[in-house]
Amino acid sequence: MLRRLWKPIAATTVVIGTPSYLYYRYNKPQTFDLPVKILGADGAPVMTSKTFPFLSLIAVDDHLNANAKSDTITRPGGITWKYSTASVPANEPLEDAHAEAIIAREPSDPKGPGDWLFFAVMDGHGGPHTSRLLSNTLINAVVLQLSSLIHGSSGSVLSKPGVQNPQTISFAIQSAFTKLDEELINAPLMVLANNIDKESLKKKIVPDLSEHPLALPVMLPAVSGSCALMAVFDTAQRDLYIACSGDSRAVAGIWEESADGTGSWRVEVMSEDQTGRNPNELKRIRSEHPQDEAEIVIRAGRVLGGLEPTRAFGDARYKWPREVQEILSQAFMVGNNQPLRPAPTSLKTPPYVTATPVVTHRKFSFDNGSSDTSKRFGPRFVVLATDGLWDKLSSEEVVALVGGHLKGLRGSVPKAQLRTLVPTSSGSPTVEGKDKIRGNVEGSWCFGDDNLSVHLIRNAFGGGDVFALRKLMSIPSPFARRHRDDTTVSVVWWDEQDNGPKTAEFKAKL
Repeated sequence: MLRRLWKPIAATTVVIGTPSYLYYRYNKPQTFDLPVKILGADGAPVMTSKTFPFLSLIAVDDHLNANAKSDTITRPGGITWKYSTASVPANEPLEDAHAEAIIAREPSDPKGPGDWLFFAVMDGHGGPHTSRLLSNTLINAVVLQLSSLIHGSSGSVLSKPGVQNPQTISFAIQSAFTKLDEELINAPLMVLANNIDKESLKKKIVPDLSEHPLALPVMLPAVSGSCALMAVFDTAQRDLYIACSGDSRAVAGIWEESADGTGSWRVEVMSEDQTGRNPNELKRIRSEHPQDEAEIVIRAGRVLGGLEPTRAFGDARYKWPREVQEILSQAFMVGNNQPLRPAPTSLKTPPYVTATPVVTHRKFSFDNGSSDTSKRFGPRFVVLATDGLWDKLSSEEVVALVGGHLKGLRGSVPKAQLRTLVPTSSGSPTVEGKDKIRGNVEGSWCFGDDNLSVHLIRNAFGGGDVFALRKLMSIPSPFARRHRDDTTVSVVWWDEQDNGPKTAEFKAKL
């Protein structure tokens, strides 16, 4: 019914977008100049101007869709799950990553039958090494921790299955994040300890382990870093958990239809941006360090004036003591011509950064406790995205853009009209973690992509403004990073009344 109501809108908005497209098709400039920072002859940075060619619209579409995929799966229990993801790099190589998995509960599980669904995005920084490692290990780490809770720790005849409730599940997810980061940070120390003899240890001689096969594989994920955001769906209990380490964000949209057939999308922000500008994070970090560091632990919204996210995997520069950083650099990195940067000058009582996430819990229904029984809940979705998206779009804009797409809106829509065409209401508010680079409130949104994640990234980078979109997408690495970030978006949506014909079977059990 809702899709039928939106068809007249789609028909009119296609006409709105056509003149702009035709103008740029036949009158578009071929190049543009951009001020950029480069290294001068003396090695100091200087500003200059460079000329870049515009990408064609076809090339822009190819870039937007290069890392995109989507899927639809109906599982036992009547829920149809739909999923999309897309990543667009600003860095070369891309420092973001993502992962997803569906795991069925064991038949012996007292809370079964049902599935665990995992979706995660990772926002790497200082290289792709940490985020790539997490894309292969983080979900597995959480699965192992949950399995230990559900079935009892392996290796002990005295262990018993734990109590499954939102508190114990949340703690298990937290523990998995924390333990994985501890392994990641301690791995270089373990390799060093296993390859240093007593005599060298006594004389404080640091061995050259630069050619050790594990030298770079253990050091690079530790010294680069990555935020991580994970959604865990427990279909047996109708529970959703969001685990956030860093400044990626999860936002949910819930269609609330009134008895008269009208309705709106409620915006529920499921995580807080964890940076030094978040008052909760500032208070936490100050409480973890001596009083005389209160004014230096966060400077200009950044940890010790350098790192923006206050929670992240890796980033050993903010976790290892100064002496440890010097020893490990000498042992593993100097011989590889990749010596570590000196530790921050104000580093006194590390660690300053933690990977332990904040975990929030909600029911699938997203019932806000309202006594209004005239409302009927329709489709629901969750958007998980790295901060590249939130630099450009607000939580409310993202929910409206997804809501409009799900209801069949197509074509070009003036930004001023979107709130009328796709009404939203406020649920949990956004806690902003940094200064945002908001786009122009004028202009138009574009509804033309089948993939929801690509749809969001396109609108973050220009939407219906073809000239702005082409210009932003045409800036190559390394210059692109000053204008946009690596951006990864995953969208998960479901409708418990949507019974499709396909039921997928999975061998994995938890």
